[in-house]
Amino acid sequence: MDLPGFGCTGPRPDRDYRIRTYARTVSRFLRELNIPRHTILGNSLGGNIAFDMALDQPDRIEALVLVNATGYPLKTLPKGMQLARKPWARPILRRWLPRSAVERSLSDAVGPGSSIVDGAMITRVHRMWSKPGNKGAFVDFVNTDQVDRTGQLGSITSPTLVLTSGSMPQRFASDIPGAVERIHPDGGHLLPEEQPDWVADAVAEFFHRPR
Repeated sequence: MDLPGFGCTGPRPDRDYRIRTYARTVSRFLRELNIPRHTILGNSLGGNIAFDMALDQPDRIEALVLVNATGYPLKTLPKGMQLARKPWARPILRRWLPRSAVERSLSDAVGPGSSIVDGAMITRVHRMWSKPGNKGAFVDFVNTDQVDRTGQLGSITSPTLVLTSGSMPQRFASDIPGAVERIHPDGGHLLPEEQPDWVADAVAEFFHRPR
């Protein structure tokens, strides 16, 4: 599924881009598919949504996998998000996003040795960003006040795997009881796309561990 404001789903009419609202959307989606219990894996924003679901619905989450998840308050935001918070830039970004900006954003999100950012990827992502309402949804999301729930991570009871890149240390593995952590030394933020075999092997190994 594409989350609201991303890909082909389009923006939310109510412009509500709180993490808890995203978590409710994913939960309703799973209920419609009649999947009462599930493992949930989230990369980046998806990881933030995933651990929010684990906090609120422990009886439905069989296991949790966080891949370079967000959620801790950031001292420094990515450049695109910094720009989207400037009042003078917001109306511009709602209407205009050059392909070169997408290329820079993708290049900043991968490790130094990655070769996945090519012309086809840039074009695909730019087209998705350019679908009606998506640019405005990004501006709305960036300017939404989010609740910091990382202080509650210690209450997560689901078996948890934390996958991180060496250049992006996080505290999930130490804050979630019993969490297992695997660190890729060269990966960037987009580990599932940069290192799909490494991620798949780590997840498979985690699932086959004795509980």
